[in-house]
Amino acid sequence: MPRPPLLPVTAALSGAALLLTACGGVGDAARPDGENGVIGIAMPTQSSERWIDDGDNMVAEFEDRGYGTDLQYAEDIVEDQVAQIENMITRGVDALVIASIDGEALGDVLDMADDSDIPVIAYDRLIMGSEHVDYYATFDNFEVGVLQGQYIVDTLDLENEDGPFNIELFGGAPDDNNAYFFNDGAMSVLQPHIDEGTLEVPSGQTSMEQIATTRWDGSIAQSRMDNLLSANYSDDEVHAVLSPFDGISLGVIESLRAVGYATEEQPLPVTTGQDADLSSVRSIVAGEQTQTVFKDTRALASQTVDMAEALLNDEEVPVNDTESYDNGVQVVPSFLLEPVSVDLDNYHEVLVEGGYYEESELE
Repeated sequence: MPRPPLLPVTAALSGAALLLTACGGVGDAARPDGENGVIGIAMPTQSSERWIDDGDNMVAEFEDRGYGTDLQYAEDIVEDQVAQIENMITRGVDALVIASIDGEALGDVLDMADDSDIPVIAYDRLIMGSEHVDYYATFDNFEVGVLQGQYIVDTLDLENEDGPFNIELFGGAPDDNNAYFFNDGAMSVLQPHIDEGTLEVPSGQTSMEQIATTRWDGSIAQSRMDNLLSANYSDDEVHAVLSPFDGISLGVIESLRAVGYATEEQPLPVTTGQDADLSSVRSIVAGEQTQTVFKDTRALASQTVDMAEALLNDEEVPVNDTESYDNGVQVVPSFLLEPVSVDLDNYHEVLVEGGYYEESELE
């Protein structure tokens, strides 16, 4: 689904307001105008379509409500994201919405925001180690992992089958707090079956230190899966792969395909995922990736705009969790949306009938 990464922001030029397209470069957009204020939106990367969707959706929602937007992508370069946020602060945005690349790296720039009385909403990734994170908008990240783990349990019928079934575990980026919630949720379901022996991890790699995937990079996951297969599966097969993200899932599948999986004689293992990226939904339709967890970026964008608008108008900010998300300095008030498990049986109902994708995009 070709989603163009150019998003509209308003800039002053020759005394007139023009609509410009700008995203990604540090300092490449003038301060946009908006009758109700200006929102700085810092997104991590355009390499994953979900972040493009997030940016698109928030820009549209904020602008519908009379706000200007300054959207920037840092392409997973922490220093660029810090510089982009600094520039937004210097330009005088009224609020910041930040999906951090490294949740530990923004302390100084958030101090700068606080000095300028600019409130901060962490978006889908909790910003760690700062008292200047006002709110957090995300999905129920523990539940994401539960959905992935339970899908493996149900598909392998572990409540009735003796096994043992072989599983390999993949985790998300070690500098993303969400990765630990996803893993904890999945392992809350899978660990009892590992303990009783119906699931086995032939590699022995089960801790987040062993299974983490830097920057959620599918090529890194593919390389790790190559190594796992060569070291542990010369005479055995993989029955399931816990993957926390679609990009990782596709990397794992490529590794498996290279050694002979995806045939009638050796089918691909049950492979989970997250984000319902177009490429992974197509993979599910093709009978390759088995499952993904859909997080509707339209709903998250709308919720975030609701929170920002309430915050800027000194109204009660809508939250539904004040206990779960401790960033090491404070518990950040949060709004958690519900994720949805998607597979071949329900992708059409959830994603096509739900208006997220067109049927033609999945062909």
